[in-house]
Amino acid sequence: MKLLLDQGLPRSAALLLRAAGHDADHVGERGYATAADSAILTLAAAEGRVIVTLDADFHTLLALTGATAPSVIRVRIEGLRGEALTALVQSVLAQAQAELAVGAVVTVQERRLRIRRLPLTR
Repeated sequence: MKLLLDQGLPRSAALLLRAAGHDADHVGERGYATAADSAILTLAAAEGRVIVTLDADFHTLLALTGATAPSVIRVRIEGLRGEALTALVQSVLAQAQAELAVGAVVTVQERRLRIRRLPLTR
């Protein structure tokens, strides 16, 4: 699964995910560090990447547009360093890979994982 880590997440996590065999980029590595969320959504959709973010705005944009891609993993745990984020993302992928592959938003909290299929409806 191809991943795109958003600004606010450690760049080291992209390196660690690649070392673990995942196709992972960080928006900062791609020149998108200050890009609008809509531009990041467009990039991820074009490349078939799952966005990993701390930002709720991606869920909102997907809901407003009725989009079916890209999938988004929203981490609602602040302050994770690279190794902890890498372990968390790998755990989420193991649990939600099928849903993410066809279009979903996953919200991750300390002890909870919520999966909603795209498109999001009110």
